[in-house]
Amino acid sequence: MINKILIATSNSGKRKEMTALLHTLHLQIVTTRDIHINLDVEENGISYAENAKLKALAFCRASRLPTLADDTGLEVEALGGIPGLHSARFTNQPNPSDADRRRLLLSKLQDIPRPWLARFFCSVALALPNGKLYFSDGACSGEIIPEERGEQGFGYDPIFLFPEQGKTMAELTMSEKNLISHRALAIQGIIPIIKSL
Repeated sequence: MINKILIATSNSGKRKEMTALLHTLHLQIVTTRDIHINLDVEENGISYAENAKLKALAFCRASRLPTLADDTGLEVEALGGIPGLHSARFTNQPNPSDADRRRLLLSKLQDIPRPWLARFFCSVALALPNGKLYFSDGACSGEIIPEERGEQGFGYDPIFLFPEQGKTMAELTMSEKNLISHRALAIQGIIPIIKSL
């Protein structure tokens, strides 16, 4: 039976979301900071699931704990799915901020007519010390807007609009986001597996 799980991310926004999503499981949730493991895993997979697997396996081997990792991307239809797998590594500048990545994306879209349809896609991988692996995916659709809105969230959230809600991802509360986001849907798919273990 699993009674402790490691969330393998150094991204504080992801860590908060994943912890909130897993809180109903009554597990001890630990982070890489809690156990002082800092790995730089090369994300050279050809899919989100493969990158999530690389991270989950590396941290599971280092910690000997069941480990949950994700890989997420923003796919913009007008740009042929860019930035996609390279969403976090979208710009070549050293130590770019989330704002730098958003600015670059909007600069690539400025001459293209709106709406700029897009989706977030997330794969999560659960790696167990016995070598078993489990996966779940989630996606949510919306559109990119040219002005930033909202103070919540991180990454591309301030320019990703849910037209039905009339809100960007960054204008949603954590509880609202964790009902409809790509990461929430992926983790909701892995929760029954965690329960079964």
